[in-house]
Amino acid sequence: MTKTEKKTSRAEQKARRPQEILEAAFEEFTVKGYAATRVEDVAARLGVTKGTVYLYFPTKDVLFEEMFRHISTPFTDLLASVGTLEGSAADQLRALLLLAYEKIADDRKTRELLRLSLSEGTRFPDIVDRHHDEFIAPLIAAVRTLVEEGVASGEFRDEAAAKFPDVVASSILHVAVWRLMFADRKQIDGPTFIEAHFDLALNGLLPRS
Repeated sequence: MTKTEKKTSRAEQKARRPQEILEAAFEEFTVKGYAATRVEDVAARLGVTKGTVYLYFPTKDVLFEEMFRHISTPFTDLLASVGTLEGSAADQLRALLLLAYEKIADDRKTRELLRLSLSEGTRFPDIVDRHHDEFIAPLIAAVRTLVEEGVASGEFRDEAAAKFPDVVASSILHVAVWRLMFADRKQIDGPTFIEAHFDLALNGLLPRS
């Protein structure tokens, strides 16, 4: 191997290091919670020194906050997909909810982020609020926009469900919490549940004869 190849390898390793630290931090915080997690535990999980972690993240608070943002990637992917939806308002709403199930309820890291939000939210309200403003609120806004478009076109009726679109997406949170509580001990039939959700949500929005 040439010196250039070695330098490139070290550069790539250095570039990956912050993400590797955040992944290790996520696992430690998930298992132990904020208070019981030590920076040296994160370093040990990754096989580096505590000083290496502090080189990128000067305090445990900063490490926790950046970890929170890093693990929110599925939300970023989900929001980026909104602009690609096609078809009727119902078709787009169904596709959006299906993506949300995939990126939120079916994603282990997103579920564990929910657990951390519940357990550490009083300690870090600013982080949780920012997560809501940057990721949750835009998702609900996208649902609201599709529902409003459906109402405007006459595809959906303008009643309670259309005025509070959070309800349309609430079953996604139900599945996420169920899996957090029971893991594999009590299985939930995901595909059947999702179809039941779609049936309830969309038929609840459709005009009545």
